[in-house]
Amino acid sequence: MRSSARPLAALLAALTLTAGLFAAGAPASARANDAAPTTKASDVSLAADTYDWKNVRIDGGGFVPGIVFNRSEKNLAYARTDIGGAYRWDQSGKRWTPLLDWVDWDHWGWSGVVSLASDSAHPDNVYAAVGTYTNSWDPTNGAVLRSSDRGASWKASTLPFKLGGNMPGRGMGERLAVDPNKNSVLYLGAPSGKGLWRSTDSGVNWSKVTAFPNPGNYSQDPSDTSGYGNDNQGIVWVTFDERTGSAGSATRVIYVGVADKANTVYRSTDGGATWSRIAGQPTGYLAHKGVLDSSSGYLYLTLSDTGGPYDGGKGRIWRYATATGEWKDVSPLAEADTYYGFSGLSVDRQQPGTLMATAYSSWWPDTQIFRSTNSGATWTQAWDYSSYPNRTNRFTQDVSSVPWLTWGANPSPPETTPKLGWMTEALEIDPFDSNRMMYGTGATVYGTENLKNWDSGSQFKITPMVKGLEETAVNDLASPPSGAPLLSALGDVGGFRHTALDTVPGMMFTSPNLTSTTSLDFAEASPNTVVRVGDADAAPHIGFSTDNGANWFQGSEPSGVTGGGTVAAAADGSGFVWSPVGAGVQRTTGYGSSWSASTGIPAGATVESDRKNPKKFYGYRGGTFYVSTDGGATFTAKASSGLPAEGNVRFKAVPGTEGDVWLAGGSATGAYGLWHSTDSGATFTKLPGVEQADSVGFGKAAAGASYQTLFVTAKIGGVRGIFRSTNAGAGWTRINDDAHQWGWIGAAITGDPRVYGRVYVSTNGRGIMYGDSSGSGGTDPGTDPGTDPGNPPAGAACSVTYKVTNQWTDGFQADVTVTNTGTKALDGWQLGWTFPDGQRITQMWNAVSGQVGAKATADNVSWNGKVAVGSSAGFGFTGTLSGSNGRPAAFTLGGAACTVG
Repeated sequence: MRSSARPLAALLAALTLTAGLFAAGAPASARANDAAPTTKASDVSLAADTYDWKNVRIDGGGFVPGIVFNRSEKNLAYARTDIGGAYRWDQSGKRWTPLLDWVDWDHWGWSGVVSLASDSAHPDNVYAAVGTYTNSWDPTNGAVLRSSDRGASWKASTLPFKLGGNMPGRGMGERLAVDPNKNSVLYLGAPSGKGLWRSTDSGVNWSKVTAFPNPGNYSQDPSDTSGYGNDNQGIVWVTFDERTGSAGSATRVIYVGVADKANTVYRSTDGGATWSRIAGQPTGYLAHKGVLDSSSGYLYLTLSDTGGPYDGGKGRIWRYATATGEWKDVSPLAEADTYYGFSGLSVDRQQPGTLMATAYSSWWPDTQIFRSTNSGATWTQAWDYSSYPNRTNRFTQDVSSVPWLTWGANPSPPETTPKLGWMTEALEIDPFDSNRMMYGTGATVYGTENLKNWDSGSQFKITPMVKGLEETAVNDLASPPSGAPLLSALGDVGGFRHTALDTVPGMMFTSPNLTSTTSLDFAEASPNTVVRVGDADAAPHIGFSTDNGANWFQGSEPSGVTGGGTVAAAADGSGFVWSPVGAGVQRTTGYGSSWSASTGIPAGATVESDRKNPKKFYGYRGGTFYVSTDGGATFTAKASSGLPAEGNVRFKAVPGTEGDVWLAGGSATGAYGLWHSTDSGATFTKLPGVEQADSVGFGKAAAGASYQTLFVTAKIGGVRGIFRSTNAGAGWTRINDDAHQWGWIGAAITGDPRVYGRVYVSTNGRGIMYGDSSGSGGTDPGTDPGTDPGNPPAGAACSVTYKVTNQWTDGFQADVTVTNTGTKALDGWQLGWTFPDGQRITQMWNAVSGQVGAKATADNVSWNGKVAVGSSAGFGFTGTLSGSNGRPAAFTLGGAACTVG
């Protein structure tokens, strides 16, 4: 299992980027150096629509390297992500509220948060140091954002250097700190040899602390010439000794951590005027964290032999007595017994002498959490071996709210599923509540509210505390005309079949498990046929489904494949064309039992299928468009004049119309925009007024319109945004606003073929956004399958009979018949209901099952999707029960209520 921290795989062209999520309350905004960084929609004469934006719920999915509690106000906490923005904890809803949705296309790097600081003197103040990469991948410098309303709005001070929220060492910290005695003073530790920086006017202006002697010298990989692995990780944390100051006077004693294995801790005793290395400190390690327990006067360090967050083979925990200058190794194990580094570190502000630390880089069999109640003299750990390989846990773990965290795994001891975590660089005990602790992992935020059970000998309960925090990187999206409303291709967690947009999916795609899915497609005329490809440590890199993505089987692959690339399904599901990394374009009939090389098209081309003609496929590379009319066996070069030869290019064919293709992409140094072809790519026409475009998709046509609704991420009329057209691009409506921009959103966009106006938008690190026009009134038949419709309307178009045909102690069998009592034939159907007594479907035949909680669905299969007026379709299933087995009281067909027989 991998994290969602993406060093190289998340690049657009070689790099991918992002931010965003629906935020309740006042919209957030920012000003760079107190000047608006974005063009306002009001400056452009474009139509605008008010949209409601939300996340398609996944809950987590990425690395959370930092959690910060305010020290003076209860329940005020923040979390930072490496590329997905920052969040504030909402205690009333026990969820996270996103704070950086406003980050725009030009400042996408500000979605990476390298550090957070909450002002304990004035809790309304919060600061964020932002920037994603310190090398050329990020085109803008870093910034310190400041807010006086807890992140509802922001101002920005751009720095004269870059920051690296997604760089090696990002789990160390916090690099940004507010002086607890004089809150107008802040310090920031910089990477890349830029040293220590200070602001004396509450983060507005920053200057280098020239007296600080050591800018650091450690890099993850000095031989890397990209500027990523060889970047100096610099100054990694700042800690104040609040006892050495008084309100209104700067704190005198300040400790600073440096990425230098020989000189990792420095101190100032005169408010930052002079600095010196503390004698006697441990060497050979980097201090990931430095936390001072003011009750005891001990400064604790968690150390690792590397900067993390993935690596780390040895580690220690040291304690420094600030009163006497004594250093002491208080590690829980001998150095020889560690195979990991230590990072996460917190002291209990309510229980002097109690502290906790994490073994962040213990990937196998699990991470480890340590706890001491006597200032590190002795320790206990979250789990121990009883008799190898069996474990005894001090905790129980319940992931029912985010069930995919089990990864669908069935490991052998000593591994367990779900895991306690990995990349656990953030751990914080609530300063007001010794029972509450939160920690970040590579996939989620876990926490407990009965932590003190640890010390009493009983188990404490760990659950995900991640609701509202969405951190997946999105590579591709598909919205079929039947079945699940959305299928996703994601980095690190593979992807999901989203049967309900506002419910966490039960499991990611499995069989095969792909670490990152790069492309997926369904057969337009047979949506139960789905294919996906992606990256994995070893073959296979491709999977097929014949039930709309509910279940998968592995396909074979051509020799030489090293990565997913792109894939396309024939319109009727009769064949597939795949352009993998490491091999040329390939084709297969059936489900990939054998492959043959396509001719006439270069390796690395992007491939798509015509959505009407099953024999027609398309490809694109280097400014040339290619067409195949024989199922992908041979391709012929077509249009090339005026098309973009560089940059990212994405194209799609319109469902239901042969040869209708839209192409978006390009670069600022060449051709860039949106093109349309109605002759299968023989010719393309560039749309006027669309200055730049990056992704294109289609949705249900507007009432009275003859053409499907068109959605693009683009720059039109000087404004960057998400646009909709209901007249084939003749006119455009901007449907997002400056509070909902989400940084880089160019990977994928698609409308919903069943709900007019609904659009799904990719981000890179902030999950999948979906928007509905506030005036559309559309409902999604696939998002709430079990809602009780009450009394059906007069003339309901369906009737249902539900019969239990067999029952035993803990299970039963039922048959269901659906009759079309309407006036039109059904072409595909989905039946929804709610089980009254917690029954669970275990197997279904003649339909495809789906279930979230008590809500269940049954989708037609290929042979019974068409139901004439007066005709019926039937299916059956087995299920489990505990106690009663009440019959569902109501059923819906495509969201409409049925009569019940």
